[in-house]
Amino acid sequence: MAEEQEVRQIELLCKQLYDSQDPNIREQAEKAVVAFQESPDTLSKCQALLERADSSYSQLLAATTLAKLLSRSTTSLSVQQRLDIRNYVLNYLATRPKLAAFVIQSLVSLFARITKLGWFDMVKEEYVFRNVMNDVSSFLQGPAEMCTIGVQLLCQLVSEMNQVSDDASRSLTKHRKIASSFRDNQLFEIFRLSCSLLGAPLRLGEEAQQALLAALLRLAHACLT
Repeated sequence: MAEEQEVRQIELLCKQLYDSQDPNIREQAEKAVVAFQESPDTLSKCQALLERADSSYSQLLAATTLAKLLSRSTTSLSVQQRLDIRNYVLNYLATRPKLAAFVIQSLVSLFARITKLGWFDMVKEEYVFRNVMNDVSSFLQGPAEMCTIGVQLLCQLVSEMNQVSDDASRSLTKHRKIASSFRDNQLFEIFRLSCSLLGAPLRLGEEAQQALLAALLRLAHACLT
């Protein structure tokens, strides 16, 4: 009960942070949000925020907080914990296609970051973060809205692999190894997929189909740059 009340308080803080016109209220809300992000039980509270889905702002806070949690050098999340977060994000996106665009983008970025950071992690002699095509296949086989999310997942992953993030900059050699492995094992398959989907008939009079086409063009471009 106490945790549920705390989660509701965090949701209220999110609304104050993004909606309030009073700078003092926003400042206090921002301080409280920072305290939330640094609390020891952040992981469970983020999941609670996502499960309640009370507002897009609280969903955004949960996604961005999880991304920060992953990037902290002092955070000791196990491989299984990170894999669980990744699978949770995929399931969340698959079961909630009507999320706000900025929430989808935040979760897509979180997926890409987890995948990159865990690229060389193994469970039972398997590189568990490399099953990218299998992970997004259910999205790509769905209606246009779901297919677009799948394409966004791939596009963000390609972009993530191409850039040196703040945490990866501490080990440029590791970043290069990850990027090289991704190029050798995944990039061409992703590019070929984008070309295949671009060759499929689209009903461009429909907004969802137009969004899918734009996402596919971004993916193909990302693979070539």
